Amino acid sequence: MRIVLVAVLMMLGFAVPAVAAPPELGGEVGAAALERAAGGDWADTRVRVLRAADGWAFGTVVLVPVAREDTPLDWLFVARRSGAAWSVALDASPEFTALTAAAPAAVVSGTEKSVFGTHGGPAGGGAGTTADGGTGTAPDGAGIAANGDLRTGMRLPWALSTSWSLLGGPHAYDAGSGPWSSLDLAGGDQRVLAARAGLAYTVCTGLVRVVHDRGYSTRYYHLWNHIQADGRSVSEGTYLGDTGTETGCGGSARARHVHFSLMQHGAFVGIANHIIGKWLPRNGSAQYGGSALHGSRSVAVGGALYNYGALGFTQGIVDADGDTSVNRRTGPGTGYALAGTVADGATVTIACSANGTTHTGRWGTTSLWNRLTDGTWISDAFLYTGVSTPVNGWC
Repeated sequence: MRIVLVAVLMMLGFAVPAVAAPPELGGEVGAAALERAAGGDWADTRVRVLRAADGWAFGTVVLVPVAREDTPLDWLFVARRSGAAWSVALDASPEFTALTAAAPAAVVSGTEKSVFGTHGGPAGGGAGTTADGGTGTAPDGAGIAANGDLRTGMRLPWALSTSWSLLGGPHAYDAGSGPWSSLDLAGGDQRVLAARAGLAYTVCTGLVRVVHDRGYSTRYYHLWNHIQADGRSVSEGTYLGDTGTETGCGGSARARHVHFSLMQHGAFVGIANHIIGKWLPRNGSAQYGGSALHGSRSVAVGGALYNYGALGFTQGIVDADGDTSVNRRTGPGTGYALAGTVADGATVTIACSANGTTHTGRWGTTSLWNRLTDGTWISDAFLYTGVSTPVNGWC
């Protein structure tokens, strides 16, 4: 095991002298990571202690795979010493939440404690809530969003109002059997930007992870010229690095791109139907296939995705289900007068919702109607919000 100890204590924004962590800590952290991985063939376990003080330590751990076709696994960790022993917890576990809350501010900042506190929910994957909010078992590779909420508040990880290529559709983080959490993306100026505000951590050469609110994390791999961050706050659109072929944590990359992965509550989650840059990635029949949907417009692998920016949590994307527009009404049903139309793919903001006449769209049948901020109404059957319930309360 190779242990890389980089101890930096931060108090009120000022760096203070490093506090060395006992060598046995690396072994405890590595053992916790191997237990969490529950199998796999790992060539190396790398532990970085970012901050340590008063019997506490905080940092990152990454498992480097043996096979080039595999991809690394990484976590944040917090550890507390009791006598000669260390209690170690990896991120997105109840133990991690409890230990980070109790850690001194010089080891885990107040901002980190606030963000980590949103990461204790159920992990994605397996049986649960389907993309349209119903219940059932996800198909292979689909994964599940915790609580059936597919809103992320994220943009695509490049400049707004520009287009990049969808080089690879949804696939497992390691192209294996897990949820299809990842996309391969490249193009434009090749500058990779944070999809949403959060806390950035450079796990190893080429890999940056940003921990967001609402239990989400995004991972950006194969980067060149990337930032060095040990919990730095980043805004949406902050530069993280350039697309590349870097494999400092293991794995392989044949052409420059960013391997963009979505996690929720510490687990890789199927990226399909999550709203990112007002696009919905869609699974294909096999990994790296599929498409992305904006309104009724579908772009296949190899096509260009225009970055429309993040969808607000009380907004929706009009999906005319193959038509060019959707009717607006003066009330929640087809018995009310027409009040114009709204174009397929348009973004609308919802003031409140009510039940009305029943309609069927791409995502199923519903009686839910949404009152827009201009006072008109459209059926939820033709509006994708990421949930099947009201996003801004009942009227």
